Amino acid sequence: MMRLPIQETAEGLDACFVGVPLDSGTSHRAGTRLGPRHIRAESSIMRPFNVTTGAAPFESLQVADIGDIPVNTYNLKAAMKQLHGAYADIVKDGCKPLTMGGEHTISYPILQALRDKYGPICLVFISAHSDSGDTMMGEKIAHGTPVRRAIEEGCVDCARSVQIGLRGTGNTPNDYKWVQDQGVRTVLASECWHKSLTPLMEEVKATVGSHPVYISFDIDGLDPAFCPGMGTPEIGGLTSIQALEIVRGCRGMNVVGGDMVEVSPPYDTSGTTGLTAANLLHEMLCVLPGVKYY
Repeated sequence: MMRLPIQETAEGLDACFVGVPLDSGTSHRAGTRLGPRHIRAESSIMRPFNVTTGAAPFESLQVADIGDIPVNTYNLKAAMKQLHGAYADIVKDGCKPLTMGGEHTISYPILQALRDKYGPICLVFISAHSDSGDTMMGEKIAHGTPVRRAIEEGCVDCARSVQIGLRGTGNTPNDYKWVQDQGVRTVLASECWHKSLTPLMEEVKATVGSHPVYISFDIDGLDPAFCPGMGTPEIGGLTSIQALEIVRGCRGMNVVGGDMVEVSPPYDTSGTTGLTAANLLHEMLCVLPGVKYY
């Protein structure tokens, strides 16, 4: 990733890039298991400095790519247990994982591991979908349920969490009611049209304070006009500029990790989606605590 050194474990690292090649829980377009290698390939253009913000993450932090986590692609529940254990090992000494998915189900075991380390986590969640359904086709574990499972298990500090970019058709008249009832702020994509999201992120920063924050970014939060290579596209989404505003707006928060999920390379014929994902992961790295700014 980004031509960084390769390391087998997170030992001695402040932050790491890690892949989770899993799409067993997808419901529409498969192919997200190929996301990590695709994002890595498109990241080869990335340079050390963020010229716009002045961030110098590689001069500030020990960072490496620790490869992909091997998971059971035939048994999703078993994969969740494997990921919980793997991330518990990654974060035990304070390393902050930046994950390349893979589908959005993977956020559930990551949040479990972060809860075990830090307690309930403030979630900055960017997606077209709330992912707070109780079941999908009768299954409790799938890419439409990770937020619900994580909240039920006390992984999420709901009163300080936000979901941004929600839109599209739903299975009920109000697919967001359950998560709203838990206290999570929901910001519809239509509320974001034709405006800067910098003021929104200032509100989010004031709400989360010094509490631990996790950025979970489903690429389908963006409009498919910007990123066609996604598992579940919905029109009317965020722009790439707004995506930058969201992630850069997390600067100064106590960010303990992040993920970029649902990149589906078979639908990304130009590489634009993978390139956007790589850039947003670099932006996440730039807002981690301890990064030097020029």
